[in-house]
Amino acid sequence: MKSLSRAAALVAAALVPVFAHGQTQPTKPPISTYGVDVATRTMSIPGMPAGGMGAMGALMPGGMGGGPQKELWLGLRSTQKPSGTPGADHLIPPGMNMGASLPLLAPPPSPRGETYDEEKTPEKPKARMLIYWGCGDAIRPGQPKIADTEKMSLQQFGQALAGRSPPERWSAIRNMQYVWPNERERSAVPADASLRGEQLVRGTATPDIRFPIGERQDFMPPLQLDAKGPLAGPTVLSWAAVAAAQGYFLQAMGFRQDGNEMILWSSSELQDTGWGLMNYLPNDFVRRMIGEKVVLPPTATTCTIPKGVFEGVDGGMVNGIAYGEELNLAHPPRPTNPKVAWEPIWAVKVRVKSVGMVPLGMEAEERGSGRRGAERPRRRSRSRARPSRRPHSTTPPGRSTS
Repeated sequence: MKSLSRAAALVAAALVPVFAHGQTQPTKPPISTYGVDVATRTMSIPGMPAGGMGAMGALMPGGMGGGPQKELWLGLRSTQKPSGTPGADHLIPPGMNMGASLPLLAPPPSPRGETYDEEKTPEKPKARMLIYWGCGDAIRPGQPKIADTEKMSLQQFGQALAGRSPPERWSAIRNMQYVWPNERERSAVPADASLRGEQLVRGTATPDIRFPIGERQDFMPPLQLDAKGPLAGPTVLSWAAVAAAQGYFLQAMGFRQDGNEMILWSSSELQDTGWGLMNYLPNDFVRRMIGEKVVLPPTATTCTIPKGVFEGVDGGMVNGIAYGEELNLAHPPRPTNPKVAWEPIWAVKVRVKSVGMVPLGMEAEERGSGRRGAERPRRRSRSRARPSRRPHSTTPPGRSTS
């Protein structure tokens, strides 16, 4: 799995949606821009109950084994000079069960990186990736697309891994001046937290920002993926429809020691690695990707990884995302008369997603071993000792949950 993380870190790029408008109306940038990222994260293990894995959950990365995790990120950027100690507070609804407010503080300065030696020639990395795409039982003609640094320049290698991504719009959202969680306060979001209700951001460095969050921008239900079939495939991926989801995207990775190959598959009908799609996406971009059959529509609840894609790999993992509905607000609203200049005081962007993970091949292993997930094995019936009767096979659980 370390190889998977390394490859993902090398080629994944953070994507940022935007607050912009294409009209020629005279417009001033807002004094304050505020970003709210709302996420639900789920790890599904075949045979494990939906509530998590008990003591085993502590061994999972990021606590994901303990059941669905709710995550919140807040970021404020303001051109207003602080009238006192720089900072702000986000007054949250009672349903968050996290007190009256969350403090927004300046992040600590970034540590200095290593000194770069301009005269030193960088070492060319050795990497070979096999890229597949599309749902179905069989691998389609023309696949896989192979990206190999030993046979390509770094530029050619990067082009082979390129995929679709939304236009950069609100680039400051991950470069905010005041954020939560922060060094002073990083409490975990409770499992029963709800963000619905009136929000107020108030502080020395910003005009008051007051806006509502409704059901469609609240924490989404968990995306609980189920993977049925052997590691070599075909593997049927399925999930229950997630309320308020605008569409879905799936990406799977595995590593094959024999050949030192990274295998990458995505649910797109067109060639796409998915690196630019496994993140928050603007509403109009999601609709466009559904029209191009790159993103699965909100009615989709199943997709099959073709047979042979992950044959011989040492392990594989599927990542999925359900895109929530993005909300953009500004005060005062844009004037309807294009000749009237727009001078917003603040602008808010709320982004929502639900992401899920599930390992490949575990359901088949459970079936092959005769176990029922995490349940204790059944006692053998005395009648099984009779040579005239065949033992009954244990049926694997019909659906995995996180």
